[in-house]
Amino acid sequence: MRIGVCIIPTDPWPVAVAQARHVEALGFDHLWTYDHLSWQHYRDRAWFGAMPWLAGMAGVTTTIRLGTMVCSPNFREPLTLAKDAIALDHISDGRFVLGVGAGGTGWDATVYGSPSLPAPARAARFGEMVEALDGLLTHEQFSFRGDHYVINDARTTPGPFQSPRLPLAVAATGPKGLDLAARYGDAWVTFGDPTSDASPAAIERAVHEQTTRLEDACAAVERDPQTIDRILLSGVGRDRPLASVDAFADHVGRFTALGITDVVVHHPRADDPAWDDPPDILDQIASAHPL
Repeated sequence: MRIGVCIIPTDPWPVAVAQARHVEALGFDHLWTYDHLSWQHYRDRAWFGAMPWLAGMAGVTTTIRLGTMVCSPNFREPLTLAKDAIALDHISDGRFVLGVGAGGTGWDATVYGSPSLPAPARAARFGEMVEALDGLLTHEQFSFRGDHYVINDARTTPGPFQSPRLPLAVAATGPKGLDLAARYGDAWVTFGDPTSDASPAAIERAVHEQTTRLEDACAAVERDPQTIDRILLSGVGRDRPLASVDAFADHVGRFTALGITDVVVHHPRADDPAWDDPPDILDQIASAHPL
């Protein structure tokens, strides 16, 4: 099991750098940040852009992998996103993972003045985005035509640092998204039950059901499901894996048994009741379970 940490991009830069360096020094495997324009109760607080934030982190770390959790077509489009991802992959010496998702119905979806799309339209748009990203990241010359995106003879030279392309981590809970993960994903991302107050048992049930559907989707395209990493974004709902070292060990054990390969926890935040875990819990975990 690999363990990552999500640091939301809201703190002053020196604070964020110190957090990231400490997470890397403790031996955690990957570092993520949310890609939003604003988010929940942080809407009127500082919130930095994910791509330059990660580029900065690439310059102050050396080994930890870096990723977006997750970019969506609510305000991203495939060509410029691919160009930014390629740049980040080179800046980080091949440590970048591009996490993508369909996008929700919050502020990111309406900030440009259009109403939120219904779920089927969001799924269709996301499908085009992932297909186009795959093409852009594997070809230095690429065209695409869909209902949502048209790309005419784009150039993406020099291409990603990683070969054959930088990894795509596809966030999905429904059948269409899981099909995209099976077709294009190097990793699949889930937080289990999307209900904000979901119980740990409900999250486990959701992950089990989604894993089964992912494996079915892989079978449909004749892909070995073991070639897809399975990332759980933890700390959603009522599951609190960072409440204690024992809670973390129990959490990791339960989801390892369900086939999860990577768990991502949120960096503790004293001012946020969702993540006001012990401030030194990451140190405790690293000491009790060498990473």
